[in-house]
Amino acid sequence: MSTSDSADSSGSADAGQTISLRILSSLSDVSKASWDQVANPGWQLSGRGQLTRSEQCPTQDELVEKLGLFSEVNSELTAFNPFLSHDFLYALEEAGCASRNTGWMPRHMVLEDNQGVILGAVPAYLKSHSQGEYVFDHSWADAFYRAGGDYYPKLQISVPFTPATGKRFLTGPGINREAGMQALAAGLVQVCQRTGASSVHATFLTQSEWDSLGELGYLRRTDQQFHWENDSYDTFDHFLASLASRKRKAIRKERREALSAEGLEVEWITGADLTEAHWDAFFSFYMDTGARKWGRPYLNRKFFSLVNERLAERTLLVMAKRDGRYVAGALNFIGSDTLFGRHWGCTEHHPFLHFELCYYQAIDFAIAHGLKRVEAGAQGAHKLARGYLPTTTYSAHWIAHEGLHQAVADYLEQERFAVARENDALAEHAPFKKPGS
Repeated sequence: MSTSDSADSSGSADAGQTISLRILSSLSDVSKASWDQVANPGWQLSGRGQLTRSEQCPTQDELVEKLGLFSEVNSELTAFNPFLSHDFLYALEEAGCASRNTGWMPRHMVLEDNQGVILGAVPAYLKSHSQGEYVFDHSWADAFYRAGGDYYPKLQISVPFTPATGKRFLTGPGINREAGMQALAAGLVQVCQRTGASSVHATFLTQSEWDSLGELGYLRRTDQQFHWENDSYDTFDHFLASLASRKRKAIRKERREALSAEGLEVEWITGADLTEAHWDAFFSFYMDTGARKWGRPYLNRKFFSLVNERLAERTLLVMAKRDGRYVAGALNFIGSDTLFGRHWGCTEHHPFLHFELCYYQAIDFAIAHGLKRVEAGAQGAHKLARGYLPTTTYSAHWIAHEGLHQAVADYLEQERFAVARENDALAEHAPFKKPGS
């Protein structure tokens, strides 16, 4: 489909209002305001990522009053997610990180009314490989290839290179959420069929999206991450007081040793204080880590400059300096209620410095700024002892070939059980005090 092509009419948002689907070859084909009003409804980004709440954005208290029961209030209705913003996604495209040349061909879907107003959207990419997703389907591709099928291209619904949970089916206030999801999910199947793609993969969904897609015939998958939850802590010591004595002592020891090197100090750098010199230093850390772990880092230097131009206020660098020179750093993005840890690297090794910059400093920042949680990235059971608890992540998959669909369905049924069992087992070993202790 070309940029201007539309899928079949998908129904109406209101009586007499026709809506249709359109595929974009780039986010430059829509305005920042149009995309952001469905990606993060009720929030406005201006300047270098300065965030304000618009009048249309309800507070949690207003939603509780409207819905009646607190259990019905989903944080996805009110939370701002920086990765879904036009600024972040278009920076990936403009820098060439998510492009045809890297195997991430943009094929974003928008749902429009007959006046051209965007009512919904999906960040989507036609892919020729399975790199940079953090939800692994290489074995599915290999099995299908051995059976004589072509697994690629496939349609990926995600934020490239970003294993952070958030909405993937974006809808604004002008359309019923469930109706919009159904139209977008059906449209993705159409795009898959028209492009010859084998499958649709929506990764790091919210649980409510996962539930809805399952009812629409998508296969459901789970995985595991480790997140820290802020139980109204006033200080880091307040958090430590909630831990068992042995764990509390271990963390204090790690923090002392991490910063024990002479002249080593830590800085939080965000907003207007971020400079290209900071990004030069951090990029050297990022490239070193990427080269050692998987050989070819996904992000380039231009991407970080674009982030600095557009999202500096939503960005936090935690940098370690020794004798006036930066030697390590961790990159985070700041949501309305969540700190998202993303990348880390160093040019000097110091014991426990990785834990200090990525986990403990993140907790310090979240407490200081009233954030509800820290998502510290993909995997890593070592985070458990540091107060990060096992959390289920969700993905959904539509597969065209009946035989592959059934084989994957059988596998996922067993995998979901295994993930749930491991999460339960790990939770038993959480570092927090047991009730009554």
